[in-house]
Amino acid sequence: MANETFVQQPSLGDLLVRYLAKQADAQSLGISGFDAEVTPYEVGPLQPLDPKLAWDEALTALTYFGKAPGRVKAPPHWAQLVSGHESVVGIAFCVGNFPQLVRNYHQILALPNQAANRAGRAAAVDLSDYVAQTSQKKGFPQILIALGALRLANQFDAADRYIAAHDVDVPAEWRLAWENEKAAIAWHAERCDEARKIWDGLEPTAPVQFNRGMAALFMGDIAAAKQHLRGAIALLPESSAWRHLGGLYLTLADLKRA
Repeated sequence: MANETFVQQPSLGDLLVRYLAKQADAQSLGISGFDAEVTPYEVGPLQPLDPKLAWDEALTALTYFGKAPGRVKAPPHWAQLVSGHESVVGIAFCVGNFPQLVRNYHQILALPNQAANRAGRAAAVDLSDYVAQTSQKKGFPQILIALGALRLANQFDAADRYIAAHDVDVPAEWRLAWENEKAAIAWHAERCDEARKIWDGLEPTAPVQFNRGMAALFMGDIAAAKQHLRGAIALLPESSAWRHLGGLYLTLADLKRA
């Protein structure tokens, strides 16, 4: 036929090279596959998660506190923490969290407000050696990443002890990011008033405005939710998954007002 346009498909060899390059990149960041021989899978409406993509999104918050992370290794058991995490509706924008934690979109309309931040059971992974090593080195952003790993694992008692051990030693240039992490721990541990109080006292960076709006939304303060979410969205690039999640929350705020 005349004027037909043929698109040459990549060869199997090219696809294999791309796949291996992606796997090698993930391995260099400490993101391996699953520790067990069997790869877990989800049954039902949950969206599958890519550990490498989740790791990229988990570091996004740092860029809005003036700290470009560069190439940083993921915590141990990262793939398990990502794939095994239950769906969460109200997600704090912080180190270690990623928008894909909203895995069940039916849940965002059906779940009661007071359960929006519920993160589920603690993950059965041992982070103690990793946490101890980062504590000894006292380096940043590794301290923040370790705290984020504890939160993602829902090991909140350990996270609170970690905060108490390091709170007085946080350098001034990392204080704002640290306080945002403290608020995120409180939020996902269902200490909502404590989290909102911290966020309200921080400089309104994109993550902080996002978190103010998200917390206000799920605590029933719709006017404040809209104000802060719009402020956060204005500071986030169109390509950002966090911007898309902020837009989802803003739509939910409009629905709640209706």
